[in-house]
Amino acid sequence: MKLARDQLLARAGRLAIDFDTMESGKPPVGFTTAVTASSAPVVWLVENDPSAPHGGKVLAQESTDATFYRFPLCIYQGLVAKDVDVSVKLKPISGKVDQAGGVVVRLLDPDNYYVVRADAIENNVRLYRVVHGKRTLLAGAELRLVAGEWHTLRIAVKGHHFRVWGDGRAMFETDDATFQEAGKVGLWTKADSVIHFGELVIES
Repeated sequence: MKLARDQLLARAGRLAIDFDTMESGKPPVGFTTAVTASSAPVVWLVENDPSAPHGGKVLAQESTDATFYRFPLCIYQGLVAKDVDVSVKLKPISGKVDQAGGVVVRLLDPDNYYVVRADAIENNVRLYRVVHGKRTLLAGAELRLVAGEWHTLRIAVKGHHFRVWGDGRAMFETDDATFQEAGKVGLWTKADSVIHFGELVIES
């Protein structure tokens, strides 16, 4: 489904996707949902949040299944790209098992992709590759994240080189050549993490 012009602003390879004009209580336009390593349902809905960066609406992952190895995905359908620079604003809301949200790149299917995630319980940022549903840690760094507050997570991948920022600060770089083809971009959570996502910006 094509996004309305005020939902998707594009110029010079830059997509700025926000959720302000989408209908509250409904799934986001232009996205599909999936889950890694679990058959339990996921719940991704556009919701009202007065603290949102733009206009008061967010994309919220609201399922609270406490299965530890379970990763809900919300996948943007409007772009397939190899080299991308992606940033998102996220706010951890709740979760007993985890309070983690992140960005996936080069997603081939729900079991094969790269993900960078920020965790408000562990207070760190981690980059993983996920192959056939099994994740492997590639790199990480400590970052204090406060539940109920907005944070910014950014990843840039070019060729086999990855760079990651948290709250505007360069955190780490690493290399991996597992997935070298183009893939989709999406949002990610873990287990019972309830996370609000604000504007998603993709440059390719």
